Amino acid sequence: MDFGAISMTQPTITAFLRRPTCATLSIAPLLLAASGSAMAEFRPLDDSRLSDVTGQAGVTIELETKLAIDRLTWTDEGSINVNGIRLSGQNDTTLDNMKLTLDIAGDGEVLDYGFSEVARRADAGQLSTSNPDVADALANYKINGSYGRTFNSGDLVMHLGAIDYGDPTSLDDFLHAVDFELGVDSVETTGTGGSTTMFSDILLQGYVGPTDLVIRNGGTSTRTLSNGDVVSGSELQLETHFEITNGSLNWDASDLILIFNFAAVGIEGLQIHNRRGNDTAGHFGMAYAKANFSRGTSSRSGKDGLSVHDVEFRADIDMPVFKIGPDSIGNVQFTDFAITDTNMMVYGH
Repeated sequence: MDFGAISMTQPTITAFLRRPTCATLSIAPLLLAASGSAMAEFRPLDDSRLSDVTGQAGVTIELETKLAIDRLTWTDEGSINVNGIRLSGQNDTTLDNMKLTLDIAGDGEVLDYGFSEVARRADAGQLSTSNPDVADALANYKINGSYGRTFNSGDLVMHLGAIDYGDPTSLDDFLHAVDFELGVDSVETTGTGGSTTMFSDILLQGYVGPTDLVIRNGGTSTRTLSNGDVVSGSELQLETHFEITNGSLNWDASDLILIFNFAAVGIEGLQIHNRRGNDTAGHFGMAYAKANFSRGTSSRSGKDGLSVHDVEFRADIDMPVFKIGPDSIGNVQFTDFAITDTNMMVYGH
């Protein structure tokens, strides 16, 4: 892939250790230099005492950034170009207030995941469980006095949240802590006959909810999916909640699910959320997406490739201005839009 011109403003990244294992060890050199009398207070740790010292030193990264990519190109016989990619906070501000925690799990360790922070606040009485989403979070993320999800030894867990969630009793502050804006000038195909613009003037503004990226340590184990594909037990798992509060795009020439061609369609005021219907529990009004990625072998062709499996997407979609040509045909809405039981095998040919 040709990334063309890529520019990024200088990010501010602060990394530090969380939950230090033993503060005494870190200040020992200072105490040694202080005085001989202080040494009388030190006692060696025997094996039984050492067994009580647990290493829980994860890493936290505080991040703010703006990203711009002039052109992203995939070339085969022809090429696909994604032009003018921009990622920032809303209204071209800095994308900030993000906190990424990284931990390598011990066997059975409970680490922050999903709406674990909501469960923590609910258990402390800061949020009312009369809200069904809060009650769902407490039921699903409180585990033996800890909050999150249980992982296996060697799993790498990355949890994206906010540095400052605002008022701990406010769900609105929690859900709107990290805002973003994504813009794309155009997506076009190019060949010997010229170029065709598929999409143009794409703009998405909204909020990022809890997002988790887990690399499962499955060793050399494998498992068989419901469609017969065999995939590695070591896989990358992505799960995220988000909301689009304002979006627009021109659908110049492209197919939807390889069936419907929506050429000359314009969408304005796009919103993607999960506030209607019968599929809202546990999502706090946000859209939800997940997918797992690993090496796999197709049961149909026998080809090895990248398996994208256990794909799921749940949302309500509002398009208050849906244009065909220059004129709007009215308001289009999808309620309980769900993609489930979806597996893909991707390989070259």
